[in-house]
Amino acid sequence: MRIILYTNTIVSHGGVFVYRKIMKYLIEWKNSPYRKPLILQGARQVGKTYSILEFGREQYENVAYFNFETYPLLIKTFDESIDPGYLIPVLSRISGQTIIREKTLIVLDEVQLCERALMSLKYFCEKAPEYHIIAAGSLLSVAVNREKFSFPVGKVDMKIFYPMDMEDFLLACGESELVAQIKACFQNDKPMPAALHEAALSYYRQYLVVGGMPDCVSKYLETKDFILVRHTQDMVLTSYLNDMSKYNSQNEIKKTRLVYDNITVQLSKKNTRFQYKLIKRGARAAEFENAIEWLVLSGIATRIYRVEHPRKPLENYKDIDSFKTYVSDVGLLCAKKDIVAEDILYLSRELDDFKGGMVENYVCCQLISNEHKSYYWTSERGAEVDFIIQRDGKIIPIEVKSADNTKAKSLNVYIGAHKPEYAIKLSAKNFGFEDGKKTVPLYAAFCI
Repeated sequence: MRIILYTNTIVSHGGVFVYRKIMKYLIEWKNSPYRKPLILQGARQVGKTYSILEFGREQYENVAYFNFETYPLLIKTFDESIDPGYLIPVLSRISGQTIIREKTLIVLDEVQLCERALMSLKYFCEKAPEYHIIAAGSLLSVAVNREKFSFPVGKVDMKIFYPMDMEDFLLACGESELVAQIKACFQNDKPMPAALHEAALSYYRQYLVVGGMPDCVSKYLETKDFILVRHTQDMVLTSYLNDMSKYNSQNEIKKTRLVYDNITVQLSKKNTRFQYKLIKRGARAAEFENAIEWLVLSGIATRIYRVEHPRKPLENYKDIDSFKTYVSDVGLLCAKKDIVAEDILYLSRELDDFKGGMVENYVCCQLISNEHKSYYWTSERGAEVDFIIQRDGKIIPIEVKSADNTKAKSLNVYIGAHKPEYAIKLSAKNFGFEDGKKTVPLYAAFCI
């Protein structure tokens, strides 16, 4: 088969194919009788393009790929008309091949740069549903929020794409049997065999260093060179800084960078709740809330709110003035802090002030990848539970410990006050269940 690339560049992850669970979703989308044009959102460098093209290679006779960022002249085509009857012959001409219904995957990358391309998805849904089309955007939410784009509500399928979680990482390392064992132990609360437990903890520490950016994972699998991984992470961080300058208002650029830099600082504090005063002296919410919003919408950062009362629906009880912020990928977090791999792999005591925030960030990423809407809880007397989620219709508190210390005083306070069906303790300790508390090793956070 052929892939026609109407672009100057294409995402590559080297010689290693990095399997992503997203493939299962994409195949289900392709085969669904209710399929609509798909919008795939996610931060830059999370592997959207790579995964889409691999999906296209496996599932279609050919792929017609168009990128609005690397070839902006393409925008003129959509300015002329957004009717599928007009677009298909023109796009076929541009790509040098006939776009065939059901057999060609049409990919519109960086779609946030062309509002009319986004609008065209409505007409593909209504007039030409037989064409399979995926639109991807790294800053689509920013564009829609800031530019007031017309969004084809109800006419598209939508999926948010995240960095690789711990399960993706293990699968990429060829550890499918270990993944199956972890899932089984999570379900039945039985301890992992000691050797497997230690092996999984080792992979977990590697993941803290490498993170879930596919290019970083691929570099690590190819070379086992943490220095090369760190260089790749630095390139991703640079691209984020460039986006802050390129796709932000002039007035907000400095503020956005200040907030982004400060997130990692605040994660080193005992109280990880976001505090404006730590950005600069006298800072107020009104001055920096747009910058935080930009980082969240771009997928670069994540924000979770305090919940005052852990009741259904949790959204009704969130405190909009109290929140925590995390970086979208724990590997990028460690790179941003310039922490050497050995200190993480061997859990150096020098990291004691940062371990808690780092592990919280890791868990947050795993929960988000599983599409959990997360909150946190505090009592009037200072007890704090790191995460509150709704799982299988139940409100579940989650306490996170960076080592095998599972003394969870705050969790006990929560249990006494709110009587959850069960609670989860995440730590380096093996699986178990006792006194209404489900003990889960940190490497198994993806199971939640």
